[in-house]
Amino acid sequence: MKKVIVIGSPGAGKSTFCRSLQSITGLPLFYLDMIFHRPDKTTCPAEEFDEKLSQILEQDQWIIDGNYARTLAARLAQCDTVFWLDYPEDVCLQGVESRFGKPRCDMPWIQDEWDEEFLEFVKSFRSEYRPEIQRLLGEYPEKKAIIFESREMAEDFLEKERALSGEKEV
Repeated sequence: MKKVIVIGSPGAGKSTFCRSLQSITGLPLFYLDMIFHRPDKTTCPAEEFDEKLSQILEQDQWIIDGNYARTLAARLAQCDTVFWLDYPEDVCLQGVESRFGKPRCDMPWIQDEWDEEFLEFVKSFRSEYRPEIQRLLGEYPEKKAIIFESREMAEDFLEKERALSGEKEV
């Protein structure tokens, strides 16, 4: 496990999972949201995003946190391991709400309330984006794909990895 991507609906806990995985593995961690979003809530152009992503993909080791469906195939082609936090909609909606008003290291601003477009994205993630993720994973059968259907499954995995690495949970 040297090149890892972590995907799943907003609110699933990708960033939290990534930070734990980074602590266990020591791999460098990159948040796609921090590349795409700017503090003034504007976004970078696709060419700039793609260039920054290419620079990350060229490295020997990494954990990349984020969906960004347009670039998922490129990341799948380069990774060796995929973690998919495939959680129910209500879990993800609760996850988003739980971070309202809190600063985050994976986003350049503090989210205070629901944005209707974002809410619809989260609500439609399983029906609209999940089939494409499944299709793309099917195109890369050689990749190690670990799919968690609950937070408990992900935490059990991390606990086992901590035990193997000798790391203490923080």
